[in-house]
Amino acid sequence: MPQSQKQSHYPDPGIKQDVVSRTLSVLVDNEPGVLARVIGLFSGRGYNIDSLTVTETEHEKHVSRITIMTRGTPAVIEQIKHQLERMVPVHRVADLTLLGESLECELALIKVAGKGEKRIESLRLAEIYGAKVIDASTEHFVFQVTGASPEIERFIKIMTELGLVEVSRTGIAAMARGAKGL
Repeated sequence: MPQSQKQSHYPDPGIKQDVVSRTLSVLVDNEPGVLARVIGLFSGRGYNIDSLTVTETEHEKHVSRITIMTRGTPAVIEQIKHQLERMVPVHRVADLTLLGESLECELALIKVAGKGEKRIESLRLAEIYGAKVIDASTEHFVFQVTGASPEIERFIKIMTELGLVEVSRTGIAAMARGAKGL
């Protein structure tokens, strides 16, 4: 193929690309400093992390899973994935967004203060969203809600109007659908 017709893996810098959101799953050895190195890759290059969760998933093998939600142009996302793959002790990097519809779930604790009608309405809406009351007094509730991030965002927005005091979120846990694992 002549040089002028070769396909480039890199986009033309003159072409504006849309920003996309991606969920990356990174399997790493569970050892000190690994998370700091992964975070350093993002911060050192100015990449943003929208959500981050980390936990050991295979205790006997000392393997942890880091789930990262990030945004960027497709070229930036590819660059992030390639840089992560080159890191030691990274075993595998999977872009769950590209593997098909992945399963994503997050947990949030939401504190709402209120009395009278607002209190009754917050309880009614919590039931609709499947939120559990895990702490309560005559002046507040703490709800536990799990689900997809957009659903949690909607619940938080509704509770803002009813006396939202505080929110604590875990970040997402995600995995690809189907019988195969990473």
